[in-house]
Amino acid sequence: MAKRVFLIVLDSFGIGEAPDAAEFGDSGSNTLAAVLSYSDAPFTNLARMGLLSIDGENDARITAYKRAQQCLPPPIGSYGRVRELSRGKDSTVGHWEMCGIISETPQPTYPNGFPDKILNQIKQITGRDILCNRPYSGTDVIRDYGDEHVATGSLIVYTSADSVLQVAAHEDVIPVDELYRICGGIREIMTDDNAVGRVIARPFTGTSGNYTRTPRRHDFSLPAPSSTALDALKGEGFDVISIGKISDLFAGRGITETYPTHGNTEGIARIKEMMNRDFTGLCFANLVDFDMLYGHRNNIEGYALAMHEFDSALGDIISSLKDDDLLMITADHGCDPSTASTDHSRECIPLLMFGDNHRVAHNLGELIGFGNISDYVINALMERREPHIYEPETDSHKTVPSDIMSYVDLTNLKVTATKKDIETLITKAVSEGCASVCIPPCFVPEAKQISAGRIAICTVIGFPNGYQTTAAKLFEAADACDNGASEIDMVINTCFLKSHLTAQVQNEIELIARVVHDKGAILKVIIETCNLSRDEISDMCKIVSESGADFIKTSTGFGSEGATVENVRIMAEECSGNIRIKAAGGIRTRDTAAAMIEAGASRIGASKLGD
Repeated sequence: MAKRVFLIVLDSFGIGEAPDAAEFGDSGSNTLAAVLSYSDAPFTNLARMGLLSIDGENDARITAYKRAQQCLPPPIGSYGRVRELSRGKDSTVGHWEMCGIISETPQPTYPNGFPDKILNQIKQITGRDILCNRPYSGTDVIRDYGDEHVATGSLIVYTSADSVLQVAAHEDVIPVDELYRICGGIREIMTDDNAVGRVIARPFTGTSGNYTRTPRRHDFSLPAPSSTALDALKGEGFDVISIGKISDLFAGRGITETYPTHGNTEGIARIKEMMNRDFTGLCFANLVDFDMLYGHRNNIEGYALAMHEFDSALGDIISSLKDDDLLMITADHGCDPSTASTDHSRECIPLLMFGDNHRVAHNLGELIGFGNISDYVINALMERREPHIYEPETDSHKTVPSDIMSYVDLTNLKVTATKKDIETLITKAVSEGCASVCIPPCFVPEAKQISAGRIAICTVIGFPNGYQTTAAKLFEAADACDNGASEIDMVINTCFLKSHLTAQVQNEIELIARVVHDKGAILKVIIETCNLSRDEISDMCKIVSESGADFIKTSTGFGSEGATVENVRIMAEECSGNIRIKAAGGIRTRDTAAAMIEAGASRIGASKLGD
């Protein structure tokens, strides 16, 4: 049961082709094998973590490397191979899936450059012309277009096989702060069918024939379409510390502290600093040099040397672990430097764990879905978690958390709600940093377009009475997710519950949870407490805890009574596992919301919160 989890992503360190690699043009890719082919120098600490004991590492280069070793140290913890479910092979999709979001549709790519509509919009918002506009190596593009850029001030716009729009600019021509503003503006127009995973600022310096990229790169990522494990951890009061580009990949959501870095060496130093700090929660680090400097440049030697740098530091990291720490090492995709391609490769990734309950050698085999990684994180932290409580001030006035709006699903479920009302709701929710907007199902497609990925969209099914057939609810849930909802609030069949048909109630929740999760969304189960006895509330807590849902919710807001502090406390006591509580109905002030959070709620449903 961990107090601190250190999750380190070795960016692009794949361990062999995924079963569907051929669909991505990546048959035979194996980043690990490429690195091991450089020399026989031992990776002592990575081997101790189990890297060379993972099932399926049958590439001839790996076999030859193992044969050359005098003695491989036995694993000290858990190790396994993880297969990606999302349709992608880039950092954004990989990290999102690690934290619970499966991307079934690939993010857009531009093998022929960006369309004129996008280029014209960029020209309009920047007042600058555009150079290049096609897939290109980041170092080659400044070599080939740098002189023209310096002479004209035009933007060097390029892409790759990944879902990215990159803008390169000389720091003396376009200062870094201005380049960031430009890329932020481009991020806002890259929406809908053109919603690339990342808009990347790529500053460079130097003179003709000797241009060099600087470390002041900045990623403007597409916000995750729904809540992630990071949001859940932050909402429960855990520290979520970002090192490297983690915060960029999640557009800052779910992060409590962020430490950008200028490369692996600084990233490793930051990790060691955090190991000397007292915190409770997750330290999430990405070491990007493997990908950026070596994988994309087909530099096997550089990749191998960087891995040795990390392996050496890993010995210090392992020895610094406390009894209640958990160390996890993984990757987000491959980028095999031995292939002709300079792009990412569709590979499985390693998962290596030591500490907490992983101090005995254990072969995890093959895990399906990167989401297994955040499952391990959440289970390790939540098992020892005491309820997150905001202590009242001495004058008996309840303390209002400074980020209380981040708990709120800002809601308009009125039967008279208009499209204009929903637009206003989204604007307000985004400006106040809310968790989501909760809206009628009929407005979900419009909300997706209006929000442009800036906030999660929640909607309701079986609403407000819950006595629709299970088949109808299943259709509603799938349709809502397909339309753009990332959170589903479902009303239980109270008629079944009152008829003592508890098996049917649970079966319905399980079926809907399966559909919702398959589509990358989360499920909140509304039990309408005003219609239930104390025993029935207790029964529903047990049922929801066993059903695979994510939240239990007090009320629709359309019943005879909304949320009460007493019922939230009961639910906090009776629920088990990772079930979280949403309090909704009649919550109109921040004091009331704070009291619900104090009692155990981690989400608040409200149409507005006054002082």
